[in-house]
Amino acid sequence: MYGRLLTIQDVSCVGQCSATVALPVISACGIECAMLPSAVLSNHTGGFSAWTFRDLTDEMPKIEAEWQRQNIKFDAFYTGYVCPPQIDPILSIMKSAAKPGALRFVDPVMADNGKLYTGFGDDFPAQMARLCEGADYILPNLTEAAFLLGRKPVLEGYDKAFIEEMAAGLHALGAKNVVLTGVSFEPGLLGTAVSDGKEVRYDFNPRLARTSHGTGDVFASVFAGAAMRGLSALEASALAADVVCAAIEATPDDHWYGVAFERVIPLLVERLG
Repeated sequence: MYGRLLTIQDVSCVGQCSATVALPVISACGIECAMLPSAVLSNHTGGFSAWTFRDLTDEMPKIEAEWQRQNIKFDAFYTGYVCPPQIDPILSIMKSAAKPGALRFVDPVMADNGKLYTGFGDDFPAQMARLCEGADYILPNLTEAAFLLGRKPVLEGYDKAFIEEMAAGLHALGAKNVVLTGVSFEPGLLGTAVSDGKEVRYDFNPRLARTSHGTGDVFASVFAGAAMRGLSALEASALAADVVCAAIEATPDDHWYGVAFERVIPLLVERLG
């Protein structure tokens, strides 16, 4: 084992996203993966006609208290989809349940394609920015990055100077490393901008025609597991992107609700050595 990570995000019982991706993917990286559900849904909200939703905010302080009683600690924290009232409880858990030097990975799941997800008000990005403050790694897409900075999303027609200025703004929020996803300077390539506050480096893969639900969760989960295995941010980002692309290519055409990431776990294990 290379440590114990606590992932804090929803459980969508059907749909291959969030915690049902994080648990197997991070475990495949050789990391013990514990889970704190932010909510439970019957299925995710992309493409399904309806779903159930149960907010679990009230359980968080009770769970934290029990962990304190039993002295349960974690080497890392990885947050995904969380509910608006949960920022303070999560920050408290990240403090009380952290081993010395514990890492914080924040995937600020709240928006895409220029819009906030259903259920998030205009005030939520400012709350999410509080979670990003002090994080070792944040992994926003272009839309989420814009909302974190209080800006209107720009999804095309930008250049490296724009991306690097945006990365600087995210560092100013208190993030130590920024992994900005969905970056593209030419139609055939899609990738990430990885910044440590001193230098911005890029990684690109061929843009695939298919888009799928849950790819961001696969990316963030591989990234967190790989970083805990000692890979640099750029190395972890490149591996995560390769796994996502391979998962998309391995997904049957009628498998519309997610990506068949299970089929490429052997690739992940092999690449990690």
